[in-house]
Amino acid sequence: MIDISCPRCSNGVTQRFYGPCETCREELRSTQASAGSEVAAQAYEPKMNVTPNAVALKE
Repeated sequence: MIDISCPRCSNGVTQRFYGPCETCREELRSTQASAGSEVAAQAYEPKMNVTPNAVALKE
């Protein structure tokens, strides 16, 4: 545990890692949190930038 000042509110706190204090973290979670959303993935279609017999036709 280290004694630091919170980078957000400048209050002195004792924490395991450097960062916002517990009060600031709770406030950030309540104001900045958002629900995840479902994203539909498109079906994979291979890109055809060469013809299938390009190697056989190469001279």
